[in-house]
Amino acid sequence: MPEGHTLHRLADDLTTAFAGRPVVSSSPQGRFAAEAARIDGRVLESAEAFGKHLFVAFADLPSVVHIHLGLYGSFVITPDVGHPVVGQVRWRLEGAATADLRGPNTCALLAPPEVDAIVDRLGPDPLRADADPDLAWHRIHRSELTIAALLMDQKVLAGVGNVYRAELLFRHGVAPMTAGRRIPRVRWNAMWDDLCALMRVGVERGRIDTVRPEHEPEAMGREPRVDDHGGEVYVYRRDGQGCLICGTPIRRRDVAGRNLFWCPSCQRRG
Repeated sequence: MPEGHTLHRLADDLTTAFAGRPVVSSSPQGRFAAEAARIDGRVLESAEAFGKHLFVAFADLPSVVHIHLGLYGSFVITPDVGHPVVGQVRWRLEGAATADLRGPNTCALLAPPEVDAIVDRLGPDPLRADADPDLAWHRIHRSELTIAALLMDQKVLAGVGNVYRAELLFRHGVAPMTAGRRIPRVRWNAMWDDLCALMRVGVERGRIDTVRPEHEPEAMGREPRVDDHGGEVYVYRRDGQGCLICGTPIRRRDVAGRNLFWCPSCQRRG
């Protein structure tokens, strides 16, 4: 599932490609046809992300398009205009570019109270200027759940997924099975600041990179990582391989329904 940096980058790209101009809106697949017709010809005002949710607003339309890509969705923007529809396109926007939405978990036109209801149940988004890390901290330090489970809970943090979870815990040497209430406030503050910086890099590069300069391939004389997810990481999907710092084999286990990766030697702190 795309993590929060992907949605923020998508919001930026949609704004750059379409904002301030009328758009042609359609639903080639037909499942969003009535809603697409209401949007057709209107000016796209804004696109913004909150966690893994994308909201697109149009002039003179009180409702907002809410998109959640889920596991299989994609929203691809290309400079080509008028090219043939390929595959099951739920929603197409055309203007100076073309944006095709395929396979989302959610694509709906929502009234403002419905949008507020979605946002109100989310934790702070590290990529938003209005994010309050104290909200996440209060939920973490009162919980007996593991910090690995809490970091994946969108009510605690919005936009954090499996990759950022594993990498953040490694970068701060935190044992993933540590109860949230055992994480010191000073450590949480450092983790939050680091998460904000890492996710901003993700927006800029369009991929997740978490290794520090001294552990990059060129610095260590190793081959670059080859993985569908791209990016240089410490532990994610590296189970059985040696830790880049200590050489201990990386481990994997299921936590909160997803594979967690960690180094048992480097991650001992609670």
